[in-house]
Amino acid sequence: MDPSYDHNFIARILLTVMTAGYGLVTIKADFNRTHATNPLWTPHARFHVVSQILSYVVFGLIAFALIWIPGPLYVERLYLTCACGLVVYGAFFITFLTMPVYGGKTYDENGYLPFRVELFGRKLELDVNATAFSIFFIVLIAGALAIRRAVS
Repeated sequence: MDPSYDHNFIARILLTVMTAGYGLVTIKADFNRTHATNPLWTPHARFHVVSQILSYVVFGLIAFALIWIPGPLYVERLYLTCACGLVVYGAFFITFLTMPVYGGKTYDENGYLPFRVELFGRKLELDVNATAFSIFFIVLIAGALAIRRAVS
């Protein structure tokens, strides 16, 4: 077995959590009446969200294989997994930041509404998607920083 395989156990765990964020959690979060089967959404919008869900699931399965199946170029495959996560989470944040251009909104009135928290004495209203994707993005960064090459 490649020595770097066990040397990167923490990185593999972090990257697994990050990948589960887009590859598995998306199924629960979006394939329901708030999104994919929402009768108030246009059929074309529902088509796109189902396409996105399936793309993320397959993308996630590939990433899980890159993380857990032993083989050559192991460290490089972990970095490729990071790149996959960067594509998914990066696209979300670009979409988030460009909402004024296309009239977007992070939530729908009949979907996941923002939630309120108190942090350091301040009351904040946080978006569910932006919060979850921010957490998974931090896990992505931690996973990338945890990747180590085997010492020869």
